[in-house]
Amino acid sequence: MFCESLKMRFPEAQVFHDLFETFNPTARFDTIVLSHVLEHVIDPIQLLRQAKSWLNPGGRLFCAVPNANSIHRQAAVLMGILETEASLNESDQQHGHRRVFTPEQLRSTFIDAGLIIERFGGYWLKPLSNGQIQSHWTQEMIEAFMILGEKYPEVAGEIYIVAE
Repeated sequence: MFCESLKMRFPEAQVFHDLFETFNPTARFDTIVLSHVLEHVIDPIQLLRQAKSWLNPGGRLFCAVPNANSIHRQAAVLMGILETEASLNESDQQHGHRRVFTPEQLRSTFIDAGLIIERFGGYWLKPLSNGQIQSHWTQEMIEAFMILGEKYPEVAGEIYIVAE
């Protein structure tokens, strides 16, 4: 259903529905987006090495993951909800997360995979859980905290890398 929605909204994009670990493309790509993928796979470094081999020369890989250093995870530790910022909560486990990344871990994962990081950033400064935000925040508040996440990537809810 998600893939069909993407195809309808972005008819010029190629959309593939497969597990990254078993994906075997017959062509190379200028752009690969790994949006919330690395926290799910067994071996993120190996997956990035594979994805690197799928890129055309000069191609770019875009990747976003949950940030272990997010303000909401730090608050959860202080409140005794999480043992550490890297601990997986019930929601993480329900979504199939195997890990969350600190900014340093994400950077080193890309470097270990042989990729060159062009840009690191963050988005969505997230002080509360998704449920709390969805039930109490206005669209204006959400947009403001999205921008704040870009301003303070080290503690944003989500972090990303653009690499070649």
